[in-house]
Amino acid sequence: MSITSSAVLVEMNISVWTANKTDKGATEGMLISNGAASDAAQVRKNLMAGTSARKEIADYAAGCRLWHNTRTLPWADKGARLLPTSLFLDYKSEANIRRDTFNQMVDEFIGNYPALMQTARYYMGSLFNEDDYPSAEAVRDKFGYRLVFSPVPESGDFRLDLPAQDIREMEQSYQSAFNDRVAEAMRTPWDQLHKMLSTMSAKLTEGDEDSKKRWHDTFVTHAQDMCSMLTHLNVAKDPKLEAARRQLEVAMIGVDIEDVKDSVLVRTNLREKLDVILKGYEW
Repeated sequence: MSITSSAVLVEMNISVWTANKTDKGATEGMLISNGAASDAAQVRKNLMAGTSARKEIADYAAGCRLWHNTRTLPWADKGARLLPTSLFLDYKSEANIRRDTFNQMVDEFIGNYPALMQTARYYMGSLFNEDDYPSAEAVRDKFGYRLVFSPVPESGDFRLDLPAQDIREMEQSYQSAFNDRVAEAMRTPWDQLHKMLSTMSAKLTEGDEDSKKRWHDTFVTHAQDMCSMLTHLNVAKDPKLEAARRQLEVAMIGVDIEDVKDSVLVRTNLREKLDVILKGYEW
């Protein structure tokens, strides 16, 4: 199956107002009082001092970007990433829910904007300057949540009035870049699997500090989730990646975190299975 039919490109752009401002007046006063001749020092102030409302939106946006990255693969240097078509419907549904939540948070922030300014006035003291604050409408425009889906372009469709030799060179150049991007995209799930296996194996290794180790349900559930996600992220249908994924899936069958906590034998057996996978592939 061609990667152009097993994946689409998706670009997520989420913008958040920084609420930072350089206070030139305070900067100049500080430079004079310090006898400094350089203008390198600057006073940066947070226009939303005393409230976490803007940061909560920024943190939510960061969580959305992380979620986006865990379900897609790298493609372009910036912007678009590769989304497996098998994940498309679930991804779009979740992305829309996240967009609605983001917009609701922004609407509440804008609705409270005048009150937040008064809170900032109290916390900022002499640094507060009402002229620093954009209008509520202008602030609203600094927030955004945008998704763009597009097909993965194939080489061979250069509809240009150029000599045949130049067209062939362009096609070859694009195909080479295309192959490099596919290879980079497929490197990601291999790296994710290797990191998980190595981390799990290290934790399962017995040592003097073993009694101090903390075991959480996520030790098992993260591995199970990885197995599920790799069935989608293997867009190039790499048989070796699928074999490694299946080995991990089989190794985790019947594994209970309570048994892992209590039994050295369970930990040793599981570690041996994971080490077989680690030694079986060229990572």
